[in-house]
Amino acid sequence: MELSNKVKIIIVGLFIFLGVSISPAFSATEKQDDIRKLLKVSGILDQLSYMQDSLMNNVSMMVTGPFPKVPDAFWSEFNQLVGKKQMEDLIERVIPVYEKHMSPETVKKLIAMFETPFWNEWKDKMPQISREAGLIGSEWGREYTQSKAFNEKLEGLVKKYELEKLNPASTKKN
Repeated sequence: MELSNKVKIIIVGLFIFLGVSISPAFSATEKQDDIRKLLKVSGILDQLSYMQDSLMNNVSMMVTGPFPKVPDAFWSEFNQLVGKKQMEDLIERVIPVYEKHMSPETVKKLIAMFETPFWNEWKDKMPQISREAGLIGSEWGREYTQSKAFNEKLEGLVKKYELEKLNPASTKKN
């Protein structure tokens, strides 16, 4: 009988250990699934798609600088460089940020909030608002950095910190 009690204690202990060690894995997976849902219902996945478009637009400008003549076939292949697999990689990198900063309860409450008609309307409009605001921000940045006032301030900083003396090789190329 003593042996069977020890075996029972060991088995119960093993079940307790497994229960404690396995349940966080299940809850982490559930939380990750909830975070994926949150990314979708909140419109953040649409924002990530916008980031993909912006990235490709920026890279395409880098290509057309040195190569002004580019055949259409190039652009067809170029536009496939960042696809579903790469975007899934980005999502996998973003999920831990949400895991780190949000409790499972908060994620669930946000999902419930974002599934209301009010937020659905916002989510539908957010990508277009972001695109338009982003274009305005880019235009402002270009205008400002090309302005006389900005360039005078920049030249003042270059002189103040003697960047030409610190970087003689780069100033000789210009």
